[in-house]
Amino acid sequence: MSRFAAPIAEQIWDMKYRFKQADGTPIDQSVEDSWRRIARSLASVEKEPTIWEDKFYQALEDFKYLPAGRITAGAGTERRVTLFNCFVMGTIPDSMGGIFDMLKEAALTMQQGGGIGYDFSTIRPKGADVMGVAADASGPLSFMDVWDAMCRTIMSAGSRRGAMMATMRCDHPDIEDFITAKSDAARLRMFNVSVLVTDKFMEAVKADGQWKLQFNDKVYHTVNARDLWNKIMQSTYDYAEPGVIFIDRINDANNLSYVESIAATNPCGEQPLPPYGACLLGSINLARLVHSPYEDGKAHVCLTALNDLVATAVRMMDNVVEASKFPLPQQEQEAQAKRRIGLGVTGLADALLMTGLEYGTDEAAAKTEEWMKAIARASYLASVDLATEKGAFPLFDAEPYLSSGNMKQMDNDVRDAIREHGIRNALLTSVAPTGTISLYAGNVSSGIEPVFAYAYTRKVLQKDGSRTEEEVVDYAVQMWRDKFGDKPLPDHFVNAQTLAPTAHVKMQAAAQKWIDSSISKTINCPEDISFEDFKDVYMQAWDSGCKGCTTYRPNDVTGSVLSISEEKSAPEVVAKDDDEPMQPHGDVIYMSEPLDRPQSLEGSTYKLKWPDSEHAIYLTVNDIIVGGRRRPFEVFINSKNMEHYAWTLALTRMISAVFRRGGDVSFVVEELKAVFDPRGGAWVQGKYIPSILAAIGGVIERHMVAIGFLEGEGQGLKSDPQAEAMVVNTDTKPRGKACPSCGQFDLRMVEGCMTCASCGHSKCG
Repeated sequence: MSRFAAPIAEQIWDMKYRFKQADGTPIDQSVEDSWRRIARSLASVEKEPTIWEDKFYQALEDFKYLPAGRITAGAGTERRVTLFNCFVMGTIPDSMGGIFDMLKEAALTMQQGGGIGYDFSTIRPKGADVMGVAADASGPLSFMDVWDAMCRTIMSAGSRRGAMMATMRCDHPDIEDFITAKSDAARLRMFNVSVLVTDKFMEAVKADGQWKLQFNDKVYHTVNARDLWNKIMQSTYDYAEPGVIFIDRINDANNLSYVESIAATNPCGEQPLPPYGACLLGSINLARLVHSPYEDGKAHVCLTALNDLVATAVRMMDNVVEASKFPLPQQEQEAQAKRRIGLGVTGLADALLMTGLEYGTDEAAAKTEEWMKAIARASYLASVDLATEKGAFPLFDAEPYLSSGNMKQMDNDVRDAIREHGIRNALLTSVAPTGTISLYAGNVSSGIEPVFAYAYTRKVLQKDGSRTEEEVVDYAVQMWRDKFGDKPLPDHFVNAQTLAPTAHVKMQAAAQKWIDSSISKTINCPEDISFEDFKDVYMQAWDSGCKGCTTYRPNDVTGSVLSISEEKSAPEVVAKDDDEPMQPHGDVIYMSEPLDRPQSLEGSTYKLKWPDSEHAIYLTVNDIIVGGRRRPFEVFINSKNMEHYAWTLALTRMISAVFRRGGDVSFVVEELKAVFDPRGGAWVQGKYIPSILAAIGGVIERHMVAIGFLEGEGQGLKSDPQAEAMVVNTDTKPRGKACPSCGQFDLRMVEGCMTCASCGHSKCG
């Protein structure tokens, strides 16, 4: 019998977490082998590794404890990859040399698979004097563009692109440009951006006061605080960014406030970290811990089993600090000095459903707080036991530690134990995005998010390169089906789209109370929410003690989201677009059917001479007219060099197939231009090109610019591609951006990150 609860779970394991040789031959023959590999690796630092290996294996078994993807994929492989998910880089110096030193560090970190965060508030504003060179500063936004370009060219470990978070203080003179930077769809595509909002700013907003924008004590502008807040809100309302981070609250609640100051987070926001801060992640799968699911009066999470699992998980995560490689020595030193870990949960919404509670109600919030407090207590007591055995974290100082952050509200027995024995890990809890590992665990609900869809169709990449469509059913729904067959789902089954935004905030606040780091959570808002009501969501988050707020409102820019049928007897996912009727089936509506080819097409042919090649390559790009606009339709790549024949033919067919799907196909250029040849690139017309494939991408990009499909090199679409793509079986037009991986229009915001429901691609890796 397979341990996997769904076919998608086994496919995720095979594609992302199964240890294989370089040629793809599996080393892990089963998921049990993967669990054993992880358990053995993390037990190897113990004095009695055999005993702990078995204990660790039992925690991993049946997906009860889920180490983050980097640990699951990398532990025990001896590959030089980091097992840490989250990094905040060093403070950026306000000098050209220092800035580019930081750029190099960022590249090295992303090369090993780490997501990074930076605070750009330390760079002088645009127009400020640059001493000694008789020039004006270009400002932090210009350097963010450099970071963005670098990130496009770095392929992180596990075939993931790097993910980055950029923050800026609400009093920086360039904050208004920062707020609106991503209104340009082509700019800062590799960044999530968030504003660091201070307590004083929120007080000024509520008082309708004035607000100074300053740098190094020089005031550049004075603005109305409420106007600036409204500008943040308007951009978020329209573009889903920037996020809001209540930075003073984060520092006040930090257990280490006596030795560090925080000004940035990792890409999804659940880890506020100091300069060179690093954190590893893992999740307790609450859905697997529910006893007697759906039985009135009996369904519950066994707290004894939870405490035991948490204690084992904490020990495993502490051992990762020793087992992991680090991209930079500063990161290793920071991790060793504080031994931060981020233990969170997944399957919360499923666990609530199985115990008969409706997500977003007062009862569900109270139960969430109860479970999170139990995890916090168990984590801290387990870390005290580790300190007794192995020693406290090096920077531990009992009195300032107990007077800081979350420790001020911790139970007295835990505080007394820490005072007597110390604690091994300075911070222990966090709720991270768990999209992929939740699928791997049988499609349990992600993190603390509500169930997004009871069931949907997902395109799954097969080993031969083809994609199959498979139904993916939520874990709790599948358990209901197994137990009750076709019996309608109870009324307490709710989903992300049917919930009021205030219900999302209530659940985030309930969980946050016992999380010593932070939470990755998306508050879904209806498309027709008024601007004033939208702003109230952020005020509720502030007033209820949240450390930040991320919302998603579907619209023409951010894209439509999947909606859930209200018919509980037939749970299904349907597409909703304006006043169109819901489709009577449970499939995702895939956008953009292939365009028909006319008898004749106009095009252009380009000659590309690569320095190391004897023969030139000729590229022909033919265009089609759709809706009065010209767009690329097919590509032909030819060369007399027979060594090029196979790959140029394959490239011809693949690019043409993508172009014929319509929509935003500019990602083809981006992917080609990001390809680096390990043997080195070449200088072409005074510009360094990293590979011949990148050169081909550059030619196609120039063609797109020439026909008006792109605004310019490295820029976005000149016209809305969705105006040219049609929805299958309807006359409506899709909205929002196409997935850069599969081209489908199924992007949605989950746990603070745009994720494709069709292929699983996530901007945050």
